[in-house]
Amino acid sequence: MTTVVWWVRRDLRLMDNQALAAALASAGRVVPLFILDPTLLSSSYVGDKRLAFLLQGLHQLDADLRARGGRLVVRRGDPVDELARLLGESGAEAIWAEEDFSPYAQRRDDRVARTLPLHLTPGLTVHPPGAVLKADGAPYTVFTPFSRKWKTLSLPQPGAVLPAPDRIPALADVHSLPIPTEPALPSAVPFPAGQAEAQDRLRAFVGGDNPPIYCYGEMRNRLDMAGTSQLSPYLRFGMLSARQAVVAALSATAAAPDAQARKGAETWLNELIWREFYVNILYHFPDVRRQSFRANLKDIAWENEKAAFTAWCEGKTGYPVVDAAMRQLVQKGWMHNRARMIVASFLVKDLLVDWRWGERWFMQHLVDGDPAANNGGWQWTAGTGTDAAPYFRVFNPILQGKKFDPKGAYVRHWVPALRRVPDKFIHQPWQMPLEVQQKVGCIVGRDYPATIVDHAWARERALAAYAAAKKAFSLPSEMMLNTNQALEEEVNE
Repeated sequence: MTTVVWWVRRDLRLMDNQALAAALASAGRVVPLFILDPTLLSSSYVGDKRLAFLLQGLHQLDADLRARGGRLVVRRGDPVDELARLLGESGAEAIWAEEDFSPYAQRRDDRVARTLPLHLTPGLTVHPPGAVLKADGAPYTVFTPFSRKWKTLSLPQPGAVLPAPDRIPALADVHSLPIPTEPALPSAVPFPAGQAEAQDRLRAFVGGDNPPIYCYGEMRNRLDMAGTSQLSPYLRFGMLSARQAVVAALSATAAAPDAQARKGAETWLNELIWREFYVNILYHFPDVRRQSFRANLKDIAWENEKAAFTAWCEGKTGYPVVDAAMRQLVQKGWMHNRARMIVASFLVKDLLVDWRWGERWFMQHLVDGDPAANNGGWQWTAGTGTDAAPYFRVFNPILQGKKFDPKGAYVRHWVPALRRVPDKFIHQPWQMPLEVQQKVGCIVGRDYPATIVDHAWARERALAAYAAAKKAFSLPSEMMLNTNQALEEEVNE
């Protein structure tokens, strides 16, 4: 009976797994393999919470396999060496894996393919990077035309989602390391790993008579409400396939009872397309991991004050919505996308700290930390990337708090010192008269930090630094934004 290896990487699921399906179709026996790669595990971008989520996901995948007569084989070492060793031990004739598009994954798979029979399948995205291109074959660098082209390509239908196989027979004599149990996922992290949890969350988000997806367009930016799908960690590790998520969004759009509900479903679909856009950007422009995409903003004179960066990391900036979000990140390993934009803008524009410092901090703490999406989000907010917000768009942390946490519920939850502060002062506690501070037990500068920077002054400093950096350059016409619209957006922030 022919044997092949299913090399698990970012596809910790049995349902709708194209690599697994191809492996089962090509052979009578499949050896599921996960390799603990020292190169990835030793990266400065590794975070304990995300690693713990991955390990818990491996335990769940192993349990799912054992329920079907199989088991997960775990090895540690260089992928080329470990794959070659396993092929020799098992007599496997081929390796099947879901294609990945990060710079490291591309280099790793090229190395493997030079000496071993590696076969790659789709699955990480609905449309792989080479499929969504301009008429001249060039990659898109602006989201709107990318998404427009993405939607014209063949879209998956419900019948395309593959069921989990009933049986995956194991090879009893293949050695496996135990799946590590440390680091353990902290109880504060609200994301139990595994395919079953991903499926439950997807059903809860898109199912029922009035599913949350229909309110997504209105609720997704509210920091004080659970208005998002919270599926990003599961998409990050492939516990939910991109194809199934897109099918769910398209089905919800088609079944929407009114225009508002349809807009909610379409907005979530656009977020899934943003994920694919950033995968494309990293694939076609791998240097964005190290430097700004826009040449005219590669040499900004960052202040990079370590004390200011530490205050930001610890949620002690004196700006309540920023501090609440940063504390949520450290404790739960997640925060709303709106919160990510607010704190990123504050670090880069108010503190004039290099966006790469923030990008690394996020990767060290986010359960859903993804190299492509995280880099794309940071460069978007910093104004240095593809399809970025204009450099003069500076989020006002006070107005952002008032708009997206109007009663201060989010702030009060994450910043206990502010719980008794009246609504009118919750986003500007420094404006409380001293007698009010004494009454509520929150003396600014003692119980809660004073602001570490004046926003209005910092905004002007950032604009001057950006203007100086771009003085000798000019933007490509494709990447120019409508100035009047951008100015209006900045004022409204």
